[in-house]
Amino acid sequence: MRILIADDHDLLRDALVAFMDQEDNIETHTAADLTEAVALIDGDWTYDLVLLDYNMPGMNGLEGLKVAADRSGVHRVALMSGEASRDIAEKALEMGATGFVPKTLPAKSLVNAIKFMAMGEQYAPLDFMTAEPEANDHPLLENLTDRETQVLKGLTEGKSNKEIARDLDLSEPTVKLHVKTLYKKLGVANRTQAALIARDQGVF
Repeated sequence: MRILIADDHDLLRDALVAFMDQEDNIETHTAADLTEAVALIDGDWTYDLVLLDYNMPGMNGLEGLKVAADRSGVHRVALMSGEASRDIAEKALEMGATGFVPKTLPAKSLVNAIKFMAMGEQYAPLDFMTAEPEANDHPLLENLTDRETQVLKGLTEGKSNKEIARDLDLSEPTVKLHVKTLYKKLGVANRTQAALIARDQGVF
């Protein structure tokens, strides 16, 4: 069984490889971005599973999933993420992904999920897919749309418009519009002030 793990975080990638190497009859290859992953897929190897990090360079939201799945000889491509929403997971499965794996899974569960998908079974953790979204009724958010709230959360995490766009599967110009509207609604002049207000008032 041969598995390709593509993730731009060295620590997580190395940890996953270490876990998989403890299993019998599993060969693990790695890539740091989508371009490198595609080069390996197009090379001399055949993979039982290609596991892609949703937020790594080159992914462009779910487009990267399609790029990998369309390569000849690859039939099982799965998505993993530490931040993607249930909506993104559902869209990935609808597009034909073999599964969706939250990075928050315990190590043993993560390994089992990867083996399960590599054998051809579809996987998505039931508790993640059925969990109700957390309600946040903070007064500061009363006049914000759900998207504006998500963008504000990204600002408090110090993310760039490009990173927020990637996380929310939006275009960068759309995120810029949401940021501009946020400034007006919050009465601030820049992203730093918006983030500070949200943090100071304990919104997230």
